[in-house]
Amino acid sequence: MTKLRIAVQKSGRLHDDSMKILNEIGISIDNGKDQLKASAKNFPLEVFYLRNGDIPQYLIDGVVDAAIIGENVLIEKGGAISIVEKLGFSSCKVSIAVPKSAKYSGVQDLEGKRIATSYPNTVKQFLEKHNINAHLHIINGSVEIAPNIGLADAIVDIVSSGSTLFKNGLKEVEVLLKSEAVLAVSPMISAKNKATLDKLQFRLQSVLLGRQSKYVLLNAPNEKLEEIMAILPGMNSPTILPLAREGWSSLHSVINKNDFWEVIDGLKKHGAEGILVCPIENMVL
Repeated sequence: MTKLRIAVQKSGRLHDDSMKILNEIGISIDNGKDQLKASAKNFPLEVFYLRNGDIPQYLIDGVVDAAIIGENVLIEKGGAISIVEKLGFSSCKVSIAVPKSAKYSGVQDLEGKRIATSYPNTVKQFLEKHNINAHLHIINGSVEIAPNIGLADAIVDIVSSGSTLFKNGLKEVEVLLKSEAVLAVSPMISAKNKATLDKLQFRLQSVLLGRQSKYVLLNAPNEKLEEIMAILPGMNSPTILPLAREGWSSLHSVINKNDFWEVIDGLKKHGAEGILVCPIENMVL
């Protein structure tokens, strides 16, 4: 039986988040210690554990059908590989940083400067866009040390919290791109495996939508239902059930988690009581 071949990072935060979401969509991976390939028990899927930087070439060559990979790596090395789903985790930025003592007023200050980076293609595109001539030093490893040892005037690297820059006496001055984990597909994928990938993507979309949403239950006086329904539209409209308490109803709905506190304030303003908010594991539209 043909199995969908999907690559994930072999270790690190992206690996952990990738395996977590595969587990959340009901895929059980039978993976022993230090295995580089493992099969799912309950889905036609093989997982390849690879170095993040190697995954784009595996996609291009059709060695794997799909991958969960950082968008920044795909932009740097992936060429025209298609992204079919943004996954909302492992967020980071690819940024330019300079020593804290350096004066920086804009990209023109990079003219003629030495820039150390592990992302030469991304940096070249940025410099060309702004008509800046600079000298690139390609480094695989601890890029942050380059200014301190006199190798470079600036660096371009991944920034998450910014703590590594701070520890090395650097400050972020430009963001080249924002990145998150994505589901990417090989141009060589077969029609049969594309159908399996579509099923996988459907499950992912259900989990991602659930992560973005909250389920809300509340009690409200009937005379306030119109105002409250305007705040709680739900996917189509709220579910309304009569309560034993005369003149009152129970409303059930779904809200975006980013609007949570604003919605709660509005509900309380219009007389809602007993508000219960629950996480949603999956949401199928």
